[in-house]
Amino acid sequence: MEKKIREEFSRIFGTEGILYASSGRINLIGEHTDYNGGFVFPGAVDKCIMLAIKPNGTAKVRVHSLDLGESEEFGLREEDAPKAQWARYVFGVCRETMKRGGLVNGFDTVFAGNVPLGAGMSSSAALESAFAYALNDLFNDNKIDKFELARIGQSTEHNYCGVNCGIMDQFASVFGKKGCLMRLDCRSMEYEYFPFDPKGYKLVLLNSCVKHELVDSPYNKRRESCERVAKALGKETLRGATMEELYSIKDRITAEDYMRAEYVIGEERRVLDVCDALQKGDYETVGARMYETHYGMSKLYEVSCEELDYLNDIAKECGVTGSRIMGGGFGGCTINLVKDELYDHFIEVAKQKFAAKYGHEPRVIDVVISDGARKL
Repeated sequence: MEKKIREEFSRIFGTEGILYASSGRINLIGEHTDYNGGFVFPGAVDKCIMLAIKPNGTAKVRVHSLDLGESEEFGLREEDAPKAQWARYVFGVCRETMKRGGLVNGFDTVFAGNVPLGAGMSSSAALESAFAYALNDLFNDNKIDKFELARIGQSTEHNYCGVNCGIMDQFASVFGKKGCLMRLDCRSMEYEYFPFDPKGYKLVLLNSCVKHELVDSPYNKRRESCERVAKALGKETLRGATMEELYSIKDRITAEDYMRAEYVIGEERRVLDVCDALQKGDYETVGARMYETHYGMSKLYEVSCEELDYLNDIAKECGVTGSRIMGGGFGGCTINLVKDELYDHFIEVAKQKFAAKYGHEPRVIDVVISDGARKL
């Protein structure tokens, strides 16, 4: 990928660019907790967006997507926003940097990526973080702090791409550290690195390659459920709520709202349990909590789907240590913690059984925990 980017940059712009990259991410545990003020536990992975970039001495940005084979040119004023959705990510990062008092001048760039699309690994956050990091380094002497780089990516989603996302994806892409997962407190924004080197285990995603079209807005509905329960408890969010407190208001809320809150309150505890277990090298507990999260997301939060439940069942049958749906739900991947000696058998069985039932194999994505945004 690096060789192709260098060659294409030289071909289009007749010079050499400086290379930067930022990673996609996984989230080991802590799903639908960010907007509830809870904890998430992501890590950057060895799949990235990479770009070559060079200031061009004008007020124009010339950008080429190697994967799409498309080019765009735009100015840096608000009214210069490009129509192509993919180019709006780059434009948004420029504008959000400038809104914060950062300097951005015209530049030429070529980018490409190997973060699988539609797998819940946040290729868009990787793209935003790579450009935010590059613009900070090229034009601002790295004066913009890393949290602000993550917020630049988040604000790009909100203001230029129409996605009202939390901070986790951009945080993971910017702060990722090789061999470490990160526990982020989404209320205080404090974070801590946890070494993740599971000797004797592999971390693998199985992409169901399905994404169910949704008639209503299930994410907003889940969020509204949580907000109603928090209000009934007299709290700002569900963060820190206990099962006893939830039970005490059971007669004042709907059965559906009760289930949603039951999942979120349990998930907060599971994230902390996994952190403790990792420090002891106790991967059996990590795996047990992953299965509990899948059950909660499937039966209480109801954001799974038949295909993902089936992959989770196969993992259990094959003796996989831990398996759960990863991401927002309704399609995408399971994330699996598998003992080395079971890996080949698990992959073979999962491919065969899934293909027999759904007509196509799941896509296997091996992941290694890697560094986030960086200059190459």
